[in-house]
Amino acid sequence: MNASITQVATSPEGEAIEEVTLHGPDGTRARVLSWGATLRDLEVPLIDGRLRRVVLGFEDAASYIANPPYLGATCGRVANRIRDGRFTLDGTTYDVGRNEAGRTHLHGGARGFSHRNWRIEMASADAVTLVRRSPDGEEGYPGTLDLRCTYRLEAPATLAITMTATTDAPTPVNLAHHSYFTLDPAGSVRELEVEIAAQHYTPVDADLIPTGDIAPVAGTPFDFTTPQRLDARGTFYDINYALDGATGGAPRFAARAVSARSGLQLEVFTDAPGLQLYDGFHLKPTRHGLGGHRHGPHAGLCFEAQTFPDAVHQPGFPSPWLKPGETYSQATQYRFGGRNLRPSDGER
Repeated sequence: MNASITQVATSPEGEAIEEVTLHGPDGTRARVLSWGATLRDLEVPLIDGRLRRVVLGFEDAASYIANPPYLGATCGRVANRIRDGRFTLDGTTYDVGRNEAGRTHLHGGARGFSHRNWRIEMASADAVTLVRRSPDGEEGYPGTLDLRCTYRLEAPATLAITMTATTDAPTPVNLAHHSYFTLDPAGSVRELEVEIAAQHYTPVDADLIPTGDIAPVAGTPFDFTTPQRLDARGTFYDINYALDGATGGAPRFAARAVSARSGLQLEVFTDAPGLQLYDGFHLKPTRHGLGGHRHGPHAGLCFEAQTFPDAVHQPGFPSPWLKPGETYSQATQYRFGGRNLRPSDGER
Protein backbone atom coordinates (compact mmCIF):
# COMPACT_ATOMS: atom_id res chain seq x y z
CA MET A 1 0.00 0.00 0.00
CA ASN A 2 1.42 3.38 -1.01
CA ALA A 3 1.17 6.56 1.02
CA SER A 4 -1.81 8.77 0.25
CA ILE A 5 -0.85 12.45 -0.17
CA THR A 6 -3.51 15.14 -0.58
CA GLN A 7 -3.62 18.92 -0.39
CA VAL A 8 -5.83 19.91 2.55
CA ALA A 9 -5.20 23.64 2.95
CA THR A 10 -3.09 26.58 1.76
CA SER A 11 -0.42 28.33 3.81
CA PRO A 12 -0.36 32.12 4.33
CA GLU A 13 2.40 32.20 1.69
CA GLY A 14 0.19 30.37 -0.81
CA GLU A 15 1.96 27.02 -0.51
CA ALA A 16 0.08 23.73 -0.57
CA ILE A 17 -0.34 22.18 2.87
CA GLU A 18 -0.24 18.45 2.25
CA GLU A 19 -1.42 15.53 4.34
CA VAL A 20 0.09 12.04 4.28
CA THR A 21 -1.86 9.01 5.49
CA LEU A 22 0.26 6.20 6.93
CA HIS A 23 -0.70 2.59 7.63
CA GLY A 24 1.25 0.49 10.10
CA PRO A 25 1.79 -3.26 9.69
CA ASP A 26 -0.68 -4.01 12.51
CA GLY A 27 -3.45 -1.66 11.36
CA THR A 28 -2.31 1.48 13.18
CA ARG A 29 -3.12 4.58 11.13
CA ALA A 30 -1.71 8.11 11.19
CA ARG A 31 -2.11 11.37 9.31
CA VAL A 32 0.78 13.84 9.07
CA LEU A 33 0.63 17.42 7.82
CA SER A 34 3.43 19.27 6.05
CA TRP A 35 2.44 22.37 8.05
CA GLY A 36 4.51 22.24 11.21
CA ALA A 37 5.55 18.63 10.48
CA THR A 38 2.40 17.93 12.48
CA LEU A 39 0.86 14.64 13.56
CA ARG A 40 -2.79 15.38 12.86
CA ASP A 41 -4.25 12.00 13.78
CA LEU A 42 -3.20 8.66 15.25
CA GLU A 43 -5.46 5.62 15.62
CA VAL A 44 -4.59 2.24 17.10
CA PRO A 45 -6.46 -1.05 16.54
CA LEU A 46 -8.61 -2.42 19.36
CA ILE A 47 -9.26 -6.08 20.00
CA ASP A 48 -12.84 -5.71 18.71
CA GLY A 49 -11.60 -4.48 15.32
CA ARG A 50 -12.30 -0.79 15.81
CA LEU A 51 -9.70 1.95 15.63
CA ARG A 52 -9.25 4.17 18.70
CA ARG A 53 -8.06 7.75 18.24
CA VAL A 54 -5.31 8.48 20.77
CA VAL A 55 -4.37 12.12 20.01
CA LEU A 56 -6.22 15.41 19.92
CA GLY A 57 -6.57 17.16 16.59
CA PHE A 58 -8.66 19.61 14.58
CA GLU A 59 -11.38 18.48 12.17
CA ASP A 60 -10.61 21.45 9.92
CA ALA A 61 -7.08 21.30 8.51
CA ALA A 62 -6.97 25.08 8.16
CA SER A 63 -7.16 25.36 11.97
CA TYR A 64 -3.56 24.18 12.13
CA ILE A 65 -2.34 27.43 10.58
CA ALA A 66 -3.03 29.19 13.90
CA ASN A 67 -2.88 26.15 16.23
CA PRO A 68 -2.27 28.06 19.49
CA PRO A 69 -1.98 24.87 21.60
CA TYR A 70 0.58 23.31 19.16
CA LEU A 71 -1.55 20.18 18.66
CA GLY A 72 0.74 17.49 17.24
CA ALA A 73 3.34 19.99 16.03
CA THR A 74 7.12 19.84 15.79
CA CYS A 75 8.38 22.71 17.95
CA GLY A 76 11.67 24.59 17.52
CA ARG A 77 14.21 26.06 16.75
CA VAL A 78 14.22 25.98 20.56
CA ALA A 79 11.17 24.26 22.00
CA ASN A 80 9.84 25.13 25.44
CA ARG A 81 10.90 28.41 27.08
CA ILE A 82 13.74 30.92 26.95
CA ARG A 83 13.81 33.53 29.71
CA ASP A 84 13.33 37.12 28.49
CA GLY A 85 13.39 35.98 24.86
CA ARG A 86 17.12 36.48 24.43
CA PHE A 87 20.46 34.76 24.85
CA THR A 88 24.15 35.49 24.34
CA LEU A 89 26.38 33.39 22.11
CA ASP A 90 30.08 34.11 21.47
CA GLY A 91 29.67 37.64 22.82
CA THR A 92 26.63 38.52 20.69
CA THR A 93 23.15 38.89 22.17
CA TYR A 94 20.27 37.54 20.10
CA ASP A 95 16.68 38.67 20.64
CA VAL A 96 14.35 35.81 19.67
CA GLY A 97 11.11 37.42 20.78
CA ARG A 98 8.68 37.12 23.66
CA ASN A 99 5.55 35.41 22.37
CA GLU A 100 4.25 34.19 25.75
CA ALA A 101 2.70 36.89 27.94
CA GLY A 102 5.19 39.40 26.53
CA ARG A 103 7.93 37.98 28.77
CA THR A 104 9.00 34.57 27.52
CA HIS A 105 10.08 32.97 24.26
CA LEU A 106 7.99 29.81 23.74
CA HIS A 107 8.41 26.96 21.23
CA GLY A 108 10.55 28.87 18.74
CA GLY A 109 8.71 32.19 18.69
CA ALA A 110 5.72 33.71 16.96
CA ARG A 111 6.37 31.54 13.89
CA GLY A 112 8.59 28.70 14.94
CA PHE A 113 8.88 25.40 13.08
CA SER A 114 5.39 24.49 14.27
CA HIS A 115 3.97 27.29 12.12
CA ARG A 116 6.00 26.84 8.92
CA ASN A 117 5.38 24.60 5.94
CA TRP A 118 7.79 21.69 5.57
CA ARG A 119 8.47 19.71 2.38
CA ILE A 120 7.63 16.03 2.06
CA GLU A 121 10.88 14.42 0.97
CA MET A 122 9.78 10.77 1.15
CA ALA A 123 6.50 8.99 1.80
CA SER A 124 5.87 5.25 1.91
CA ALA A 125 3.03 3.15 3.24
CA ASP A 126 4.21 3.38 6.86
CA ALA A 127 6.63 6.34 7.00
CA VAL A 128 7.08 9.93 5.92
CA THR A 129 10.12 12.21 6.05
CA LEU A 130 9.65 15.98 6.06
CA VAL A 131 12.48 18.49 5.56
CA ARG A 132 12.91 22.21 5.98
CA ARG A 133 15.66 24.84 5.75
CA SER A 134 15.39 27.50 8.46
CA PRO A 135 17.30 30.56 7.22
CA ASP A 136 19.78 32.57 9.24
CA GLY A 137 17.89 35.18 11.25
CA GLU A 138 14.53 33.41 11.25
CA GLU A 139 12.79 34.35 14.51
CA GLY A 140 16.08 35.98 15.51
CA TYR A 141 18.21 32.80 15.58
CA PRO A 142 21.71 32.70 14.08
CA GLY A 143 22.73 30.20 11.42
CA THR A 144 20.96 28.35 8.64
CA LEU A 145 19.50 25.10 9.96
CA ASP A 146 18.66 22.06 7.84
CA LEU A 147 15.96 19.91 9.44
CA ARG A 148 14.62 16.43 8.94
CA CYS A 149 11.69 14.79 10.75
CA THR A 150 10.58 11.19 10.11
CA TYR A 151 7.37 9.61 11.36
CA ARG A 152 7.21 5.83 11.14
CA LEU A 153 4.53 3.35 12.23
CA GLU A 154 5.90 0.12 13.66
CA ALA A 155 4.34 -2.95 15.22
CA PRO A 156 3.00 -3.28 17.78
CA ALA A 157 1.10 0.06 17.71
CA THR A 158 4.21 2.27 17.83
CA LEU A 159 4.81 5.75 16.49
CA ALA A 160 8.56 6.31 16.07
CA ILE A 161 9.79 9.87 15.51
CA THR A 162 13.34 10.77 14.48
CA MET A 163 14.47 14.40 14.20
CA THR A 164 17.84 15.71 13.04
CA ALA A 165 19.37 19.12 12.34
CA THR A 166 22.64 20.53 11.02
CA THR A 167 23.84 24.14 10.95
CA ASP A 168 26.32 26.40 9.17
CA ALA A 169 26.92 28.56 12.29
CA PRO A 170 26.69 28.00 16.06
CA THR A 171 23.08 28.10 17.25
CA PRO A 172 20.87 26.60 19.96
CA VAL A 173 18.61 23.70 18.94
CA ASN A 174 15.93 21.87 20.90
CA LEU A 175 13.22 20.07 18.95
CA ALA A 176 10.14 18.58 20.61
CA HIS A 177 7.07 16.69 19.42
CA HIS A 178 3.90 18.19 20.90
CA SER A 179 1.02 15.73 20.56
CA TYR A 180 -1.72 15.69 23.18
CA PHE A 181 -2.40 12.04 23.91
CA THR A 182 -5.76 10.77 25.09
CA LEU A 183 -6.46 7.18 26.10
CA ASP A 184 -10.09 7.96 27.01
CA PRO A 185 -11.95 9.96 24.33
CA ALA A 186 -13.80 12.86 25.99
CA GLY A 187 -12.23 11.87 29.33
CA SER A 188 -9.81 13.76 31.56
CA VAL A 189 -6.12 12.87 31.53
CA ARG A 190 -6.09 13.73 35.21
CA GLU A 191 -7.57 10.25 35.78
CA LEU A 192 -4.57 8.53 34.16
CA GLU A 193 -1.98 6.70 36.22
CA VAL A 194 1.45 8.03 35.28
CA GLU A 195 4.99 6.79 35.84
CA ILE A 196 8.13 8.74 34.88
CA ALA A 197 11.67 7.34 34.98
CA ALA A 198 13.23 10.38 36.59
CA GLN A 199 14.70 10.86 40.04
CA HIS A 200 15.15 14.59 39.36
CA TYR A 201 13.30 17.52 37.81
CA THR A 202 13.98 21.20 37.08
CA PRO A 203 12.02 23.49 39.44
CA VAL A 204 10.57 26.63 37.86
CA ASP A 205 9.64 30.19 38.78
CA ALA A 206 6.26 31.89 38.29
CA ASP A 207 6.90 32.15 34.52
CA LEU A 208 7.65 28.41 34.29
CA ILE A 209 11.34 29.16 33.69
CA PRO A 210 13.77 26.74 35.38
CA THR A 211 15.64 28.18 38.35
CA GLY A 212 18.79 26.30 37.31
CA ASP A 213 18.45 23.65 39.99
CA ILE A 214 18.20 19.95 39.18
CA ALA A 215 16.31 18.79 42.26
CA PRO A 216 15.22 15.38 43.59
CA VAL A 217 11.56 14.55 42.99
CA ALA A 218 11.37 12.66 46.29
CA GLY A 219 8.98 14.32 48.70
CA THR A 220 7.48 16.61 46.03
CA PRO A 221 4.23 16.48 44.00
CA PHE A 222 6.45 15.74 40.96
CA ASP A 223 7.46 12.26 42.09
CA PHE A 224 6.18 9.70 39.58
CA THR A 225 8.94 7.15 40.12
CA THR A 226 6.10 4.88 41.23
CA PRO A 227 2.77 5.05 39.36
CA GLN A 228 0.37 7.76 40.59
CA ARG A 229 -2.83 9.26 39.25
CA LEU A 230 -2.24 12.75 37.90
CA ASP A 231 -4.90 14.18 40.19
CA ALA A 232 -3.57 12.45 43.31
CA ARG A 233 -1.75 15.51 44.67
CA GLY A 234 -3.96 18.37 43.54
CA THR A 235 -1.21 19.82 41.32
CA PHE A 236 -1.33 20.79 37.66
CA TYR A 237 1.71 19.82 35.60
CA ASP A 238 3.88 21.68 33.10
CA ILE A 239 7.34 20.62 34.22
CA ASN A 240 10.58 19.16 32.85
CA TYR A 241 12.07 15.91 34.16
CA ALA A 242 15.75 15.00 34.03
CA LEU A 243 15.38 11.46 32.77
CA ASP A 244 17.34 8.61 34.30
CA GLY A 245 19.88 6.80 32.15
CA ALA A 246 22.44 7.83 29.60
CA THR A 247 21.55 9.81 26.49
CA GLY A 248 22.80 9.22 22.97
CA GLY A 249 22.21 5.48 22.86
CA ALA A 250 19.08 3.52 22.04
CA PRO A 251 15.85 5.10 23.31
CA ARG A 252 15.28 4.06 26.93
CA PHE A 253 12.06 3.92 28.91
CA ALA A 254 10.96 7.42 29.97
CA ALA A 255 7.29 7.37 30.93
CA ARG A 256 4.05 5.43 31.04
CA ALA A 257 0.39 6.47 31.22
CA VAL A 258 -2.33 3.91 31.93
CA SER A 259 -6.12 4.25 31.75
CA ALA A 260 -8.17 2.14 34.13
CA ARG A 261 -11.24 3.13 32.12
CA SER A 262 -10.21 2.03 28.62
CA GLY A 263 -7.50 -0.48 29.49
CA LEU A 264 -5.06 1.27 27.17
CA GLN A 265 -1.55 2.37 28.04
CA LEU A 266 1.08 4.57 26.43
CA GLU A 267 4.81 4.10 26.96
CA VAL A 268 7.45 6.64 25.91
CA PHE A 269 11.00 5.69 24.98
CA THR A 270 13.53 8.38 24.06
CA ASP A 271 17.23 9.19 23.85
CA ALA A 272 16.61 12.82 24.89
CA PRO A 273 17.83 14.09 28.29
CA GLY A 274 14.52 15.62 29.33
CA LEU A 275 10.78 15.05 29.21
CA GLN A 276 8.14 17.74 29.70
CA LEU A 277 4.97 16.55 31.40
CA TYR A 278 2.04 18.83 30.52
CA ASP A 279 -1.49 17.87 31.53
CA GLY A 280 -3.20 20.36 29.22
CA PHE A 281 -4.59 22.63 31.91
CA HIS A 282 -4.37 25.66 29.58
CA LEU A 283 -6.24 24.02 26.68
CA LYS A 284 -9.04 26.26 25.47
CA PRO A 285 -12.43 24.70 24.64
CA THR A 286 -12.99 23.94 20.97
CA ARG A 287 -15.97 22.43 19.17
CA HIS A 288 -14.13 21.33 16.06
CA GLY A 289 -11.95 18.49 17.30
CA LEU A 290 -11.40 15.33 15.28
CA GLY A 291 -14.46 13.10 15.20
CA GLY A 292 -16.63 15.90 16.54
CA HIS A 293 -15.04 15.78 19.99
CA ARG A 294 -14.82 18.96 22.03
CA HIS A 295 -11.45 19.73 23.55
CA GLY A 296 -10.92 21.57 26.79
CA PRO A 297 -8.63 21.64 29.82
CA HIS A 298 -7.07 18.23 30.58
CA ALA A 299 -8.39 16.64 27.38
CA GLY A 300 -4.88 15.57 26.39
CA LEU A 301 -1.50 14.80 27.94
CA CYS A 302 1.87 15.84 26.49
CA PHE A 303 5.09 13.89 26.93
CA GLU A 304 7.58 16.20 25.18
CA ALA A 305 11.05 14.67 24.80
CA GLN A 306 13.54 17.54 24.78
CA THR A 307 16.66 19.27 26.00
CA PHE A 308 15.99 21.15 29.25
CA PRO A 309 14.06 24.47 29.02
CA ASP A 310 16.13 27.68 29.12
CA ALA A 311 19.32 25.67 28.71
CA VAL A 312 20.83 28.67 26.86
CA HIS A 313 21.14 30.35 30.27
CA GLN A 314 22.07 27.33 32.38
CA PRO A 315 25.59 25.91 31.93
CA GLY A 316 24.70 23.09 34.35
CA PHE A 317 22.01 21.78 31.97
CA PRO A 318 22.65 19.49 28.96
CA SER A 319 24.04 21.69 26.20
CA PRO A 320 21.60 23.12 23.63
CA TRP A 321 24.38 24.39 21.35
CA LEU A 322 24.89 22.99 17.86
CA LYS A 323 28.01 23.78 15.85
CA PRO A 324 28.92 23.30 12.17
CA GLY A 325 30.00 19.73 11.50
CA GLU A 326 27.78 18.38 14.30
CA THR A 327 24.34 16.77 14.00
CA TYR A 328 21.52 17.29 16.45
CA SER A 329 19.38 14.16 16.72
CA GLN A 330 16.49 12.86 18.77
CA ALA A 331 14.71 9.49 18.58
CA THR A 332 11.45 9.02 20.46
CA GLN A 333 8.89 6.22 20.39
CA TYR A 334 5.30 6.28 21.59
CA ARG A 335 4.22 2.67 22.16
CA PHE A 336 0.59 1.73 22.83
CA GLY A 337 -0.58 -1.42 24.59
CA GLY A 338 -3.05 -2.72 27.14
CA ARG A 339 -5.76 -5.31 27.47
CA ASN A 340 -8.03 -3.79 24.81
CA LEU A 341 -5.39 -3.31 22.13
CA ARG A 342 -5.39 -5.85 19.33
CA PRO A 343 -2.21 -7.95 19.57
CA SER A 344 0.18 -7.92 16.64
CA ASP A 345 0.91 -11.12 14.75
CA GLY A 346 3.98 -11.75 16.89
CA GLU A 347 1.94 -11.51 20.11
CA ARG A 348 -0.93 -13.83 19.20
